[in-house]
Amino acid sequence: MRRLAAVLLVFALSGCGGGDGVPKSRATATASADATPPAEPATGETLSLSCGTTKVRLPAMPANLTRAGSFARLHSLTRPLDVKGMIWRENDEQLYVGVVCGVRTAEQFVTLVARSTLTAYKGRPALRWNTRSGLRNFMWLERPGTAVYIGATPGLSPQIRRIAAGVS
Repeated sequence: MRRLAAVLLVFALSGCGGGDGVPKSRATATASADATPPAEPATGETLSLSCGTTKVRLPAMPANLTRAGSFARLHSLTRPLDVKGMIWRENDEQLYVGVVCGVRTAEQFVTLVARSTLTAYKGRPALRWNTRSGLRNFMWLERPGTAVYIGATPGLSPQIRRIAAGVS
């Protein structure tokens, strides 16, 4: 079954360009496109995370967020991989941005999170899922060996799309 999903992914990604934005759930797809709040002022600090020699530059975070630590594990992953990430906080809301190292192929990537929705982001395979605690998660395979992960509590979930667009 997983091989079939991987084959379908390859066909889907080669046949379409994927979306330019984070895929929306059915509930948010019916909402107005103008429902997204305007971008908030960003801090001047730009950061990067790396998987070996591959660096991923992060966009500046909104000014209202403060750094609240780091993380080295994603409980949703089906197998142990090297994870490096940073946490930002605003009151009780949290935003997680990180890299997952070691995923070399699209076939490996699609099997990383058991109950996720497979989609595409900028022509690359992407996964979207929610945890029982309400955390919204989005991850895409940036390049072989490096996947980019963004997670947010409901109050900060509109930031996922802006941050994903700024990753380079």
